[in-house]
Amino acid sequence: MAEIKAFKGMRYTSAAGDLNTLVCPPYDIISDKQRENYIAENPYNVIRLELPKGGDDRYRKAGETLKKWLDERILARDDKESIYVYEMQFSANGKRKSLKGFVSLVKLEDFSKGIVLPHEETLSKAKADRFELMSETFCNFSQIYSLYMDEDGSAYSLINAGSEGIPDMEVRDKDGTVHRMWCVSDEKLISELTAVFADKKLYIADGHHRYETALNFRKSLEEQGNDVPDSGYVAMMLVNMENDGLVVFPTHRIIKGLDNFNGDKLVEECKKYFDVEEVSGEISMQAALNTGYDDGKKVFALYLGCGKCYILTLRDETAVRKLLPDMSEAYCGLDVSVLHTLILEGILGIDKENMAAQKNLTYTRSREEALEAVDLENADCSFILNPTKVSEIRDVALASEKMPQKSTYFYPKLITGLVMNKFSD
Repeated sequence: MAEIKAFKGMRYTSAAGDLNTLVCPPYDIISDKQRENYIAENPYNVIRLELPKGGDDRYRKAGETLKKWLDERILARDDKESIYVYEMQFSANGKRKSLKGFVSLVKLEDFSKGIVLPHEETLSKAKADRFELMSETFCNFSQIYSLYMDEDGSAYSLINAGSEGIPDMEVRDKDGTVHRMWCVSDEKLISELTAVFADKKLYIADGHHRYETALNFRKSLEEQGNDVPDSGYVAMMLVNMENDGLVVFPTHRIIKGLDNFNGDKLVEECKKYFDVEEVSGEISMQAALNTGYDDGKKVFALYLGCGKCYILTLRDETAVRKLLPDMSEAYCGLDVSVLHTLILEGILGIDKENMAAQKNLTYTRSREEALEAVDLENADCSFILNPTKVSEIRDVALASEKMPQKSTYFYPKLITGLVMNKFSD
């Protein structure tokens, strides 16, 4: 099963300045303006490595920058092989939460082996970008976020034991989340933790593109006959699936640019599969979604603008399975599968190719943005969803299937820049 190992993490030295000015959120949620602001605050910010900008030579420049910073000891690898216990304290849904896991290397396994399991589809453009960056830097600047089952708590007890003292690193991001990290080089603890993971599967929560890129890069090196130390591993943040701090936010759907769109007609056609109830105001809408979620129902809101909102509750639980007989019960029972299959494809005619190209469909985590797009007549309608359950992610992965894109949004996002994996000198 899963093979984990300690590594000599690459970290910032004191010569780089305040660590708070050196880290950044994941590269794929940073705007150009935000990137400029990070660099203006500290020219050594990791964003210069993780998200290089410029022409065709931007990846080469990232590699040159990394080498320069290593030569100048702005960055340096730790002397001892370690795992890195990582804790985040944050607020979500009006509550203060804590989430603790650890960063280690994980042996790359093809998905077909059933050891590391994906749950979402990926886009080729993003993988090409990450491949070019890895080819020039031979580095994982950020970690893939994965989950594991820990029924007896044996893994978590070891992780917790490794984080009893003062953290080696601590930063607070711009959302107010506190990120703490402990460097743990205790050989006995690492050996015990490695043994615990020998019978575990890993479920990718966030970072599918980077994992597939790492697989492709390993294959490329093998084809070239290059033996690069640890290129068969990738850096991961591992969190037990039962952790109370796990938070998944929904990703809402905005529909735009449809020919001859008619909201009233859409509502009538939805009645074939759904019980339809008109509600007034965001508070009533969210209350209905919360009730449906707690009751285990498949429910989402359809917003048509100017406060016109309908709650759609699936009436026929077998409807998706009838249309997708080859897919598992887990996949057919997802809210996003219900929405995409019955409404987006079945009624609105937005097929999978259209969705992948985001021609008539865009995504947002912000409910306000989804509603405002319709009110400002920038969209035809929007669908407000409930979050996907962690157990649903596990079950779809175990069925060797992948959810539609943008089915999950784990919060908070891992910070980039606390520890990095340089797998070649």
